[in-house]
Amino acid sequence: MNYRRKLIIALGAAPWPLARAQQPKLVYRVGYLTERAPEIEKRWLAAFVEGMAELGYIEGRNVVIEQRHANLRVDKLPELVAELVRMKVDVLVATGGTAVAAKKVTQTIPIVSLSQDPVAFGLAKSLARPGGHVTGVTDQSVDLSAKRLEIITEAVPRAARIAVLWNASDRGMTLRYQEVEKAAQRLHVAVQPLGVREPDDFAAAFSSMTASRPDALVMVTDALTLLNRQRVIDFALTHRIPAMYEAGPLVQDGGLMSYGANPDDNFRLAAGYVDRIFKGSSPSTLPVQRPGRYYLTINLKTAKALGLTIPPTLLLRADQVIE
Repeated sequence: MNYRRKLIIALGAAPWPLARAQQPKLVYRVGYLTERAPEIEKRWLAAFVEGMAELGYIEGRNVVIEQRHANLRVDKLPELVAELVRMKVDVLVATGGTAVAAKKVTQTIPIVSLSQDPVAFGLAKSLARPGGHVTGVTDQSVDLSAKRLEIITEAVPRAARIAVLWNASDRGMTLRYQEVEKAAQRLHVAVQPLGVREPDDFAAAFSSMTASRPDALVMVTDALTLLNRQRVIDFALTHRIPAMYEAGPLVQDGGLMSYGANPDDNFRLAAGYVDRIFKGSSPSTLPVQRPGRYYLTINLKTAKALGLTIPPTLLLRADQVIE
């Protein structure tokens, strides 16, 4: 028997994983699911696409990214996931709380989640060994909520009452609010709760702060508050209320300060996990990743407009100072 015939027989008898490894898929399909609106998501999507390109996946050439945006309509998520399942995507990338909806619809398609606490929401058994078909990146925003309160009280030492603005219809955001509430007791400051559920609720929150002005504000970031971020930033500036946000882009938009991971980094980490899944890794054994670094960003121009002097010790710790 000649060598060529032996090789053909051997390959034909090879187990499926080997045959698959020798015949890689030409075009992969990624389902990208978010609760946010397209105009909000475009920055994070761009970071994900860049991360994929760095790994050799060029959209339209060897990967197709199918986007689905819920536009704050969480009731539409199951339908959007079902659409992506019917399209036979190879992996689902799910932001925020969308991974929970995705996990309910499909038990087979790998899911790369970008969420705050995958264990608390039943997405993973543990961060080290998820144990199912969901893995991804956690920004640890619940754990960081107390730290954010500490920083804003350091910036405003005489603060006695802190307003907290959050999406009260989102369980994950409520967990962040509760963490701030616990930290407030330890720091001996009062909390002014401002839960919102839809865009019209922001006017009531602003009225509450106008009637009873807080010494500072902490905004919890999700799809709803992001969509209305400029309203919050403008209100805080007009009424000279120092405010803490969760991510640097809001400080670049005029907010006073933020502390948290760089969202762009998280989406690039997610791209790395998509690559590993394409190459055969199981989500069950891929540890949920934490950001490698958290950034303190301060806008001195906004501080000046507020009539606020940032303590030098805080400025020295800042990773980025906008002047």
